Amino acid sequence: MSKLMKKALEQVSKLSEADQDAIAAVLLDELRSEERWRIAFGESQDALSRLADEALAEFETGEIQPLDTHRPA
Repeated sequence: MSKLMKKALEQVSKLSEADQDAIAAVLLDELRSEERWRIAFGESQDALSRLADEALAEFETGEIQPLDTHRPA
């Protein structure tokens, strides 16, 4: 465990049980969220790679037009 995590847990241990549970719930929710993002991005790598290949091929064949950022919408 990192020094920062130990310090944080020492501070949390001084709180009431209800406050400790609230902090624990936030941490666990954040960890679950990070895991969901990791899985989602991991599963999308093939699709992203395919889309990048298609965009590069379109660029190389001149199918892509430059974006005119100066023209009003």
